[in-house]
Amino acid sequence: MRLHRNLVLAVVKVLDGVFNQDLYADKTIEKILKLDKRWGSRDRGFIAETSYEIIRWKRLYIEIAEVKKPFKYQNIWRIFSVWAVLKGINLPNWKEFQETPKRRIKGKFDNLSKIRKFRESVPDWIDELACKEIGEKIWEKEIAELNKMAPVVLRTNSLKISRNELKKILNDEEILTETIEGYPDALRLKERASLFKKNSFQMGLFEIQDASSQLVAPFLKIDPGMKICDVCAGAGGKTLHLSALSKNKGQIIAMDIYKHKLVQLKKRAKRNSAFNIETKLIENSKSIKRLKGKVDRLLIDAPCSGLGVLRRNPDSKWKLQPDFLNKIKDTQLEILKKYSKLIKKNGKMVYATCSILPSENEYQIQSFLKSEEGKDFTLEEEKKISPLISGFDGFYMARLSLK
Repeated sequence: MRLHRNLVLAVVKVLDGVFNQDLYADKTIEKILKLDKRWGSRDRGFIAETSYEIIRWKRLYIEIAEVKKPFKYQNIWRIFSVWAVLKGINLPNWKEFQETPKRRIKGKFDNLSKIRKFRESVPDWIDELACKEIGEKIWEKEIAELNKMAPVVLRTNSLKISRNELKKILNDEEILTETIEGYPDALRLKERASLFKKNSFQMGLFEIQDASSQLVAPFLKIDPGMKICDVCAGAGGKTLHLSALSKNKGQIIAMDIYKHKLVQLKKRAKRNSAFNIETKLIENSKSIKRLKGKVDRLLIDAPCSGLGVLRRNPDSKWKLQPDFLNKIKDTQLEILKKYSKLIKKNGKMVYATCSILPSENEYQIQSFLKSEEGKDFTLEEEKKISPLISGFDGFYMARLSLK
């Protein structure tokens, strides 16, 4: 591989934003990619994939590079050079790469690879917590899987097209895909490609949604015509899936505390021709009082640590802090207790997270069932999705019914 200076500079800018300014990787990369319209798909792919890879292995690379935050300009170049040397890429004769200790880099890599927290590039506290909650042997395998690049999976918008028809259209657009057994609406890309400018996307024929995430909406066991509430809807990936499963019948109320996410959901719903979705901003308790005891199905896609989706959000492990995790656990139980009141008799609720920690998952359900608010609920089924076993994101979901 030959390194091009303008592309390397773009990666350095991404790393500066993420490492020094604590910016989100996806938003930073998106912004950087707009700087030069001459960049083709390969150029853009190099910038995005290289940035994500270096962010993923941040702890390992900075240890090898012997640099510490705040990272000076030259230190970011040193981190990049570690990546390049370990990739076997010949370094150009640029001033930033002068005196790069190639043999020392490889030697330090060999030594540090014997220590899990460096080999898998994970903060000490996360490593210790995961070992405690799921066991060291399981965590060892799970974190190795979570450090792999996530596959790109599409969900067919069944309101507009069948999966086989979509597959043919994508093929005509030079997007090669394959079906996934056990995931009726899913298509996995054989090769990564730019999708958002394709006619098929503009027409709302599909959404990008991980295979594990595609299991949540069907787990709610809905029928067309039901009144459904998605109380942590965000930008609406699962809301749109619920609309497709309900065949645009009944009513889906998508709620969130962030207005900008609901605005994005409205745009996506229009593109998807999902007309049975109503958005509602949660501003106070009045937002839910009118719905008390009136909802057939309730989805709580709860805020969580996101430890099950580190493959697609590698920067989150550097942003996550112990105090946030403790607060979010309190929030999860509070949401369960508060919004379970919306369900009518014989209704059902699904609690889901993209975490692999029992303390955010089954322990929360156990605590809820023992509470005053949860005493009339019964756990029907729970599902744990392991990244190691499934090859997709880590997820937990529990379906409860109201007596």
